[in-house]
Amino acid sequence: MLPERGPKGRAAAVGLSRLMGTRTAWTAVGDGEFFCPGCGGDRNYQRLTGRRRFTLLGVPVLPRGASAPTVECAACRRHFGTDVLDHPTTTRFSAMLRDAVHTVALAVLAAGGVCSRASLETAAVGVRAAGFDDCTEEQLAALVEALEADTGRFTGEPCTAGLAIELHEALDPLAPHLAAPGRESILLQGARIALADGPYTPAERDALATVGAALTICSDDVTRLLAAAARTPS
Repeated sequence: MLPERGPKGRAAAVGLSRLMGTRTAWTAVGDGEFFCPGCGGDRNYQRLTGRRRFTLLGVPVLPRGASAPTVECAACRRHFGTDVLDHPTTTRFSAMLRDAVHTVALAVLAAGGVCSRASLETAAVGVRAAGFDDCTEEQLAALVEALEADTGRFTGEPCTAGLAIELHEALDPLAPHLAAPGRESILLQGARIALADGPYTPAERDALATVGAALTICSDDVTRLLAAAARTPS
């Protein structure tokens, strides 16, 4: 028989919950650092597994099965599903973004043929802003030369399979964690490098199309963004 409604019913329900209930016993099975949605920052966590038990007068008496694995924040003590660990920490995210901008810069420079001073300067400014504080034009030029020597590729050629793989390796893990403006910003940074010494070459367009695909930007939007960048005064 269900407790009646009203104050007496609520009191009866409270009394029943004190008499009977369910308790979960948690066991830590791992730890690490994650981005806590509750705190809004990087925190330590414990990964927990739990066993539920039916309680009578606060005493566990009957097993009720396993609880879903849980992540507990060491700071706020809130519990989250394990999918929260798929989100990179702010430190990891910054490193992913820095590496992505650097890889895009190298790909566009390599596609542009002989690296002009204007293109190198534009690329270096973008890479430094992304986190490589000591990046210089000379370092980028040397890396492009090393890339050509390693792959046997000549500058000015369309984006090869090896370079496309490098772009996808740098951009694929990052794209799901970026809003559309963030993904477009990386593509437009590459466009500014390509446009620094004149209109896009076919090889530069090919490299930028690969960047857009890796960032999950549809081809129509890539075309629109590249056209808008070309119309914008440098």
